[in-house]
Amino acid sequence: MSFLVPAQAYGRFMGRFSEPLADQFVQVAELRPGQRALDVGCGPGALTARLVDALGVAGVAAVDPSEPFVEATRARFPGLEVRVATAEDLPFADGTFDASLAQLVVHFMADPVAGLAEMARVTRPGGTVAAAVWNHASGNGPLSLFWEAVRAVDPQEEGESDYAGVREGDLARLFDAAGLAGAEESVITVHVPFESFEQWWEPYLLGVGPAGVYVAGLDEERRDALVAACRRRVPDGPFEVAASSWCVRATVQPA
Repeated sequence: MSFLVPAQAYGRFMGRFSEPLADQFVQVAELRPGQRALDVGCGPGALTARLVDALGVAGVAAVDPSEPFVEATRARFPGLEVRVATAEDLPFADGTFDASLAQLVVHFMADPVAGLAEMARVTRPGGTVAAAVWNHASGNGPLSLFWEAVRAVDPQEEGESDYAGVREGDLARLFDAAGLAGAEESVITVHVPFESFEQWWEPYLLGVGPAGVYVAGLDEERRDALVAACRRRVPDGPFEVAASSWCVRATVQPA
């Protein structure tokens, strides 16, 4: 997979979904003025923007392993503390934050349990750890139509349905394994409009994430077959994609 891409490319590919998701996900933490929050895997700053709206620049920090994304977030929020780092090795002291959030990140962590445990470590006792992951496994994710078409022409391709946390209950089990007992799971759904097939398809050509890498690896004949399979699944004219995300929240317990 690749996220070492310009922030604009990610925005065109996933921003249509991650922006409205962030509007709902940020409410899960129930943040209050004066608190501090960490955005883990901030990307170009969809969730970061909502955290800054709630807490101000001084109340938010963010990390991401992608240097282009970190640079974009720094440019978008002057004065914000943004660092290049992975979830599994957060560069903060124990109990630094009142809340640590990860939107669309856990399924890409090298070690999801270690990443969630690190989020708990840097969050104070009584604080909140929360994560949201697309429901890729049941056909209700933002890319489900695409991967359905892929499997029609390439039955061996599993897509993202086997990633960590994408099945019902998986994310809560990862929280439990990370020592975050009593996790509460819910579902967030967003509805994203598209004016045409071309508007929907074009972002897949930008090389972003597993889907973009898959398309980039196709020869012309296989790509044409995939486009045809996608067209058969997309209505003529404007249409809407409903995408659901598993959302889990837990409270950090005293050691």
